[in-house]
Amino acid sequence: MRGRESQRESVVHIEGLSFPESLRWHDGALWFTDLSTQRVMRAGGDGHVQTVAELPDIPSALGWTPDGRLLIVQAISRQLLRMDDSTLAVVADMSAHVTYRCNDMIVDRRGRVYVGNMGFDLGDPEAVPQPGSILLVTPNGDVRIVADELAFPNGMAITPDGQTLIVAESYAARLTAFDITPDGSLVHPRTWASFAPSTTAGAEEVTPDGIALDAEGALWVASPGTRDVLRVREDDEITERIPLGAIPLTCVLGGREGRTLFIATTESLDPSEAGAIGRIEAVEVAVPGVGLP
Repeated sequence: MRGRESQRESVVHIEGLSFPESLRWHDGALWFTDLSTQRVMRAGGDGHVQTVAELPDIPSALGWTPDGRLLIVQAISRQLLRMDDSTLAVVADMSAHVTYRCNDMIVDRRGRVYVGNMGFDLGDPEAVPQPGSILLVTPNGDVRIVADELAFPNGMAITPDGQTLIVAESYAARLTAFDITPDGSLVHPRTWASFAPSTTAGAEEVTPDGIALDAEGALWVASPGTRDVLRVREDDEITERIPLGAIPLTCVLGGREGRTLFIATTESLDPSEAGAIGRIEAVEVAVPGVGLP
């Protein structure tokens, strides 16, 4: 089902960006990256935006250790970095395990980091899409692949009980769930929701990207293909759509009560495009966020 179109309207929360990504609500502030300018940024409750770090590589994802230290994925070099005070240290080099760019990540309550890998060179217009994977980086820096054969793994969420990881497979138009074992492995993959034409009428252009979990167990999903964010329940029920004028890349629930849906949007899907215009929009929703990120 397509789901009802929401009467909620988003407002611009932050302007002057190019390609905002990896929205995170952490410690009372909105954190994000700008892929075009290779910056990690933070917006406090007063709306002031500050640059936390500038990187020589694309910062594709953010997270935090259990003791509050910032983690950053560098996409091209396939490294996981940790910020200690103002210094960036390499926690893990993932380049021996995957060939192409790393994408989004999520950190569980025990400090284990799950990092998605695209599986092919997205920057090469002649490249043929290949399956990607999810890597696990342990707190001591060990790396292993815990899921593979994924069609462009993108945004991830972990349920409040820490037992299930859900990942958006952008090129398969679906959300896939895994059970998380005690050692952090991902097992028992299953389709959590599918947007393919055969199962969801009229949703053939939905391309799930960044996702955010709410307290009723539904996911908000950014869909660049349809230029909206949609709220979906397990087994394909789309309950609400919020149309946008620009391309949504990811979303997160945050704010004082966890009911503000922040949405990163851009005018172009090419971060290298000169003059790319990006912003972060916000809309109030009924159900607060839970779980991770």
